[in-house]
Amino acid sequence: MIVFRRRLLYWIIREYLRKWSKTIVASFAVGLVIFFILLVLLRYFTPKIPLGNNESIGVVGAYTIESLPLFILGDISKGLTTVSDDGKPGPSIAKEWKIEQNGKKYTFFLSDDIIFSDGTKFSSEDVVYNFSDADVKRPNRKTIVYNLKDTYSPFLISVSRPIFKKGLVGIGPYSVKDVKVNGSFVQTIILALQKNSYQTRTYQFYPSHDALKTAYILGEVSWAIGLLDPSYKKTSLENFPNTTVKKKINYQQLVTLFYNTQDSVLSDKRLRSALSYALPNVFSEGARAHSPIAPGSFAYAENFSFDQDVEQAKILLSASETATKSAHLSLEIKTLNKYKHTAEIIAKAWEMIDIKTKIVTVDKIPDKFQIFLGNFFLPQDPDQYTLWHSAQVNNITRYNNQRIDKLLEDGRKTVDINERKKIYSDFQKYLLADSPASFLFFPYEYEIMRK
Repeated sequence: MIVFRRRLLYWIIREYLRKWSKTIVASFAVGLVIFFILLVLLRYFTPKIPLGNNESIGVVGAYTIESLPLFILGDISKGLTTVSDDGKPGPSIAKEWKIEQNGKKYTFFLSDDIIFSDGTKFSSEDVVYNFSDADVKRPNRKTIVYNLKDTYSPFLISVSRPIFKKGLVGIGPYSVKDVKVNGSFVQTIILALQKNSYQTRTYQFYPSHDALKTAYILGEVSWAIGLLDPSYKKTSLENFPNTTVKKKINYQQLVTLFYNTQDSVLSDKRLRSALSYALPNVFSEGARAHSPIAPGSFAYAENFSFDQDVEQAKILLSASETATKSAHLSLEIKTLNKYKHTAEIIAKAWEMIDIKTKIVTVDKIPDKFQIFLGNFFLPQDPDQYTLWHSAQVNNITRYNNQRIDKLLEDGRKTVDINERKKIYSDFQKYLLADSPASFLFFPYEYEIMRK
């Protein structure tokens, strides 16, 4: 019985193969051909398939739509010009320009085929900068002319600010996909890459550095930027799994001791110079600075510095009339809370020249102070007219020097870049000699990201 069943099964299979063998072989051959065709097509099209690469970036600060950081605006759009690392202007939306009438007339010629992210063509009518002292003319779609009331050499830097249509529509590599606000402040802004809308970049804003670090730990962001230190609850974030930490120098910000030059004690520049000479050569919070102009700028002068020299500080102090009036000189530093540690280091340095220092923390620039420890943001152009010119309200040191005033006035009225370099070299030389401020360091910043 078992033998019969085996023979029956054999006959059935044999007959099936005899009847369908050609079909089976043909189907196998066709399937094999299709497999290889699909394999070739897959290798060809896979690199062309848009893949999602979503970056989530955490930033500290409170910003409105109108006050978003420049590095975010730069993702979305461009200006008429761009600014190189050394502070020199270059072409962007404007492919070239012409300067006439001793720097009072600027004619910009726009690049061809510039397209907004919404698909509309860019024209001179879309260039809108709110300059109060400039008359604007648009002779055609590709030309825009600015007639200034007075020569202003940083003008080419001013028109580097990104240009937008209503709704943050720009011409940069990214377009705005979504914006979430809380009241008037932006919580999240999502950008999509123009060439691949599946690739997004999300910026999320946090009220403090601790809040941003916590967000990174919880996985809310994969990249935290602008942190003052890489620690979290006495542990370095470098020790967290799959985390890398990059240390950078922020050359756009300068931590500075501002002296009230009208103070009865600090009015003597020999005392201010003595205080500068007594300062340490190294600050753990940043890269040591000796000038109000960043080292990468075309206008930076390398041959001026205040290296620590305690003996020279003592000599200057003994020559100071205001210092010798008192047997024990005492000074007061008002400092932002984040620089309190720096103030303590400065106080110890000044102890070496027998100066006692009282430290008071404040949350903003005080109306009245003897010495203020804070920071200021360096403009892309070396022009610092508003900070040091005697007629300016932002001159918080109340510094008054006619030579410096003239150099600052000439610096913003001179178009030739080599001449400007000479002017700002003199500006640094004479400003440092007067010491209305001691320039301490460019702060370190940390980027933390997942591998």
